[in-house]
Amino acid sequence: MTNTGTLGFIGLGVMGEPICRNIMHASSGAMIAFDIRPEPLRRLQSEGARIVSSIGEVAGHADIIFLSLPGGAEVEETVLGDGGLLANGRSGQVVVDLSTCPVETARGVALAAAEQGIKFADAPVARTRQAAEDGTLSVMVGCDGETFQLIRPLLAAAATEITHCGDVGAGQVVKLMNNMVLFQTVVALAEAFTVAERAGVAPEVLGDAMSKGSADSFGLRNHGLKAMLKQNFPVGAFATDYAIKDISYALELAADCKVCIPAAELARSILKRTSEAGFGQEYFPVLMKLVAEKQS
Repeated sequence: MTNTGTLGFIGLGVMGEPICRNIMHASSGAMIAFDIRPEPLRRLQSEGARIVSSIGEVAGHADIIFLSLPGGAEVEETVLGDGGLLANGRSGQVVVDLSTCPVETARGVALAAAEQGIKFADAPVARTRQAAEDGTLSVMVGCDGETFQLIRPLLAAAATEITHCGDVGAGQVVKLMNNMVLFQTVVALAEAFTVAERAGVAPEVLGDAMSKGSADSFGLRNHGLKAMLKQNFPVGAFATDYAIKDISYALELAADCKVCIPAAELARSILKRTSEAGFGQEYFPVLMKLVAEKQS
């Protein structure tokens, strides 16, 4: 077991709950958990977590605090808001943000935390909900080297790949570019499967052939073969609206860097139309339905 002080976890959604569970079971320290929904709190309490009713209570007791939140606005409110971590925290604490946020949000929050002697690491996660449950995520970390060495053993309970990308904000840069490429890949797969089927080749045949050739990818094997070909787009996985959020962050970063990325713009437009068609809460490879419809 990893020897730590008291741990805190805020945000027990699709990814947060299994990450919290894996870290809790791998650590010798107590785990204090908070979420606005009672169901994950009850489940984790039955496994040994201490449940509290506010962010301030987590900040008042935990030494290392993990966040797994929907996006940048929620991270800012949780850390900087009235009743948040900085209002109730203390010097020497460490905040590890597993959420996907704008790069400038991560850097701004880190500066505010540093003024109070609190360390901050952006550590967004990649891969699927099943990977979160299995503890096989990929984590991209932005922080100083000392903080990385401190949190790495805890992250290892949730991930098999942990990359120190650089200082604060670098983890978000890498995560946003990772997701940008993934979304573009899924759009390309939707187009390829649709064209192949209209041309008389079963999408399953195309998918199998691509998995053996130069078009093979994580996106093909996980989003293409397991979701798109099986028409499996559950609610509660990585939703279309979350994909729109992430690719919008990537486009904002590109604009800040004065880089034009039209392929990402195309992917966002397809995701937006997918959401407008009523699929905003479904697993984002559902965009295949829109691509197929537009090809008719």
